[in-house]
Parts: sequence; C-alpha cells; structure tokens
Amino acid sequence: MRPSKKRTIVNPKYEARGQRVNTDRRRQVPADHPIRKMFRALTEMSFAQIDLRDRELMRYVADLLVEFIHVDNLYRLRDQQGRRLEYLVDMLLELHEQGPADEREARKHIGDYTLFIVGLYPESLTRRRRAISPEYYIAQGKEAYLSVAEMDRAKPTETLFRKLAEHFEYCVTALNLEKAALQDPFYQYLWRQLI
Repeated sequence: MRPSKKRTIVNPKYEARGQRVNTDRRRQVPADHPIRKMFRALTEMSFAQIDLRDRELMRYVADLLVEFIHVDNLYRLRDQQGRRLEYLVDMLLELHEQGPADEREARKHIGDYTLFIVGLYPESLTRRRRAISPEYYIAQGKEAYLSVAEMDRAKPTETLFRKLAEHFEYCVTALNLEKAALQDPFYQYLWRQLI
C-alpha cells in the first residue's frame, strides 16, 4: 500500500501574498442536488417555528449548511504553513496576521463557522480539554458579521450581514431545531425518501 500524499489546499500564489483563506478550491454541491432542497425545507420549517420569516436569512443559513457538508469548506482558514485551523481562537489569532484583502473573507468565515458550531454542535464546545462558552462563540460570530457589514458598507450584502449579527441567536435556535429534526427517526425516514 502506498502512503497517501497530503495535498495542500492553500494555493501557493496566494500564500506568497500572505493570503491564507482557501477560496479557489471551495467544494461545491450542484445547484440541483436534493440535499439543497432538503436543507431549504428544513430551514424554512425551523425559522417558522421561531417565527422568524426572513427569506434572505433562511436562504443564507440553508446554503451555509450545504456548503459545510464538505469538511474542507468548514476548515478553509489556514495558518502560514498551510495547516487548517480547527479552533476559533486560532482563527482569530491568524486573522490579525491577514492582509486587508483577506480580512473580509476570513471574518465572514468566522461568523459562518461559529453559527454552524453553536447551532449544530454546541456540545463540542464543552467536550474539549478546556470548555468554551457558547456565549463566547456567539459574541465572536456577531462581531465577525458586523465587521463584514461594515466592510460591505453601501453594498447590497451590508444589510444581510447586519441582520445575521442582529438575529444571530435566532439563527442558532433555528439550527438547534434543525439538528433535533435531523436526529428524529421519523424525519430521518422522511428525508431518505426525498433524497
């Protein structure tokens, strides 16, 4: 058996400029894939349960779930050696090393990452050697989205990121409901029939 070669996901042309956000090889799920329809339906259901009827937020959260199906997308931020950053504290430390061109994308990713982790895997924060407060993740996620909104001033996306920061806890609650639905045997059966 041959040893497997590790492939570096960071594009060397970007690393030479100090860029450590992997944007070139983001793995995509096809637009017509049934998993997109499933996550949109599930997200709509969970947003309706908490009475948050913002279609733009629903679409963003559903698309985030689809994007993070691929673990490479979840851990897109890299350090100087090209190793993926798996902890929020490392992402925040590396953020200060980023150039301004990468800062927006890195902050957006931090907001997405914290929303995903607190919404679907909050128990992972307390299972580590040092427990981390979900409130810390929420605060960092809100701050990241607000920073993106500031960077996008006068662009159409400014409003979206302001809403994500403002309704961060609601989006977390919606994701908590989605997780419960995904773990329910009835819904598991139903989703298998749809896919």
